[in-house]
Amino acid sequence: MTNHFARDNYAPIRTEQTLTELPVTGHLPAHLDGRYLRNGPNPLADIDEQAYHWFMGDGMVHGIRIRDGRAEWYRNRWVRTHQISEALGEKPGPVRPGAGLSGFGANTNVIAHAGKTLALIEGGVASYELTDELDTVGPCDFDGTLPGGYVAHPKRDPDTGELHAVSYFFGRGNKVQYSVIGLDGRARRTVDVEVTGSPMMHDFSLTEKYVIFYDLPVTFDARQAVAGAVPPFLRAPAQLFLSAVLGGMWVPDPVRAMLIERGGASNGRFPYRWNPKYPARVGVMPRHGDNSQVRWFEVGACFVFHPLNAYDDGDSVVLDVVRHPKMFATDFHGPNDGVPTLDRWTIDLAGGKLREERLDDHPQEFPRADERLLGRRHRYGYAMQVGHHGGAADSILKHDLVAGTTSVRSLGKNTQASEFVFIPNADDSAEDDGVLMGFRYDGGTDRSDLLLLDAGSLDEVAAIHLPDRVPHGFHGNWLPTEA
Repeated sequence: MTNHFARDNYAPIRTEQTLTELPVTGHLPAHLDGRYLRNGPNPLADIDEQAYHWFMGDGMVHGIRIRDGRAEWYRNRWVRTHQISEALGEKPGPVRPGAGLSGFGANTNVIAHAGKTLALIEGGVASYELTDELDTVGPCDFDGTLPGGYVAHPKRDPDTGELHAVSYFFGRGNKVQYSVIGLDGRARRTVDVEVTGSPMMHDFSLTEKYVIFYDLPVTFDARQAVAGAVPPFLRAPAQLFLSAVLGGMWVPDPVRAMLIERGGASNGRFPYRWNPKYPARVGVMPRHGDNSQVRWFEVGACFVFHPLNAYDDGDSVVLDVVRHPKMFATDFHGPNDGVPTLDRWTIDLAGGKLREERLDDHPQEFPRADERLLGRRHRYGYAMQVGHHGGAADSILKHDLVAGTTSVRSLGKNTQASEFVFIPNADDSAEDDGVLMGFRYDGGTDRSDLLLLDAGSLDEVAAIHLPDRVPHGFHGNWLPTEA
């Protein structure tokens, strides 16, 4: 099978750049003062296309600084693990043994919290702190309060500013961990929650009352994990060991040390795949509850990378999610197993039932909403349309969930979109009074722009032009300059 996730604009770039005073078409809103940062995989070493999975590339963060109506700079930097630093001929940085696996750099998301810029990843791999200019400071374990890796998708409570998250890692067996990071950058609460086995739990949902867990049938696969991390003569005992771990039994063993030291190596196989025997269910836990208070609800077999948003509605919880019919069942290079659609799952807590309905049939991913309404009732949502082989198409979607309509905005012939984030024009602006910001790739010129669209009309506001391309990646955010 051709690995589409290693070619064209998925292929890595080989250089780091610092560019200043970037050309702009249109007008950048004067109130924008901050950085747009986007993370994604960018393997430093040569790719073995037969083995390479898009999720396993070394992390590279791209950033553009905007201030006073100008695009001051663009930078792109690899996240410096020891391996990346050594490969680049640099002195490796500090080590935090408890921060998580170190096979490759955090490649999934990038946020700001407690005065720090954080490159994030999941599955027990270490997250990293960066400087404002995207240089690597070192691994992040929140001052030692949250060892063992973090998550790609924390949720910032719009009232308190705290970060809520659900972490998973095969080494925890059949448990995932809910955590709350305070404004001081330290974990103030952690709760272990039992799940069916060892699922990939890329994201979760948060409402004003509840934490929502997606325990779905993409699970850790011992065969794929040991194939990339363990010598052939140890693979059979390694698989037996992992089976014990996934059954909830923690067994000290030299194989475990080898997997943790060598597992998660970049450019290799992804250790999770579709498991048709695994039950699909959704868990609901009160925010201040514990494992004994989680209620589980069956849902049709599927997979969810990203919810759009969630909210409480009387005795119900409403979840708007991008639903994939399967994942990593036939394509082991990236997300390409059926059409992802926008669905609504309504959990009737009083009646003990979950109801599924389709909101929009367009193939789509990377849903975003106004984050001031995270966990609250929302009207609008935005997503990237998905095209051939599960990759990016040329359009952005805007969903009006009150009117029940979807607007489609093409970014132009021979272009490909990315995730677009919503930025309000003011703290008290209406829900779609702001701009959408994200990268647009032009296949004709082999270059990328940072595009700003009016969130209400989807008209172009401005484009910041780069002389090179930004490879397709995962998640980006607008990080405003702190007062």
